[in-house]
Amino acid sequence: MSNIEYKGWELEHFDNSSNFRNYQNTLIANKIRGHVAEVGPGNGENLQIYKDKVETLELYEPSKDLYDNLKFKFGNNKNFFIKNDFFSLKENTYDTIIYLDVLEHIEKDQEEISKAFNSLKQGGKLIINVPAFQHLYSNFDKDVNHFRRYNKQSLLKLFKDLDYLNIIVKYYDSIGYLLSLMSKLFTKNYKNSFNRKIQLWNALIPFSKILDKLTFHTFGKSLLMIITKK
Repeated sequence: MSNIEYKGWELEHFDNSSNFRNYQNTLIANKIRGHVAEVGPGNGENLQIYKDKVETLELYEPSKDLYDNLKFKFGNNKNFFIKNDFFSLKENTYDTIIYLDVLEHIEKDQEEISKAFNSLKQGGKLIINVPAFQHLYSNFDKDVNHFRRYNKQSLLKLFKDLDYLNIIVKYYDSIGYLLSLMSKLFTKNYKNSFNRKIQLWNALIPFSKILDKLTFHTFGKSLLMIITKK
């Protein structure tokens, strides 16, 4: 990740975006099982999606403040192992590994993908969610230590030498894409009324779900990949 410690100031604004999280849940929840690792879980809001589906869970959170919060919230769960560390290679260990809006924070993303993929068991799944389209890269991305945004081609390129069985790649949240584009083009200071903008975006997620289907997931603010190891 960046050598500047990630503070996650924006998480408090996004953590309450229940419509978005519910939408994301419909896309990934039934793919999560067994011995699971989540890399960069932040405040742990994503765990609400899947925590009852796992046998054991390892959380890798390099930020000390976020790690302390995770320990406070989930430290009593005997099946959760919370680590104040970066993800490290553990060959053929996990049934599922999850990166939800994390890979864009990692400078050497190719190395990270190789570690994660080789840490999966045969038939294991790697679930990745990233911000989509480099032309949307903005001051917000810069301020929260995003190295890049992705499209399908750039994300698939990370897996070109890996032996996978099946892959799902789709854009989603088309309304979010339009709002992000408008914000970049017409907003001088994105932090003005930032929380109100997040609330508006979250309120419009039901319309995103409809538009995503009508446009066959050809664009969106987010890009999801679910890849199965051969």
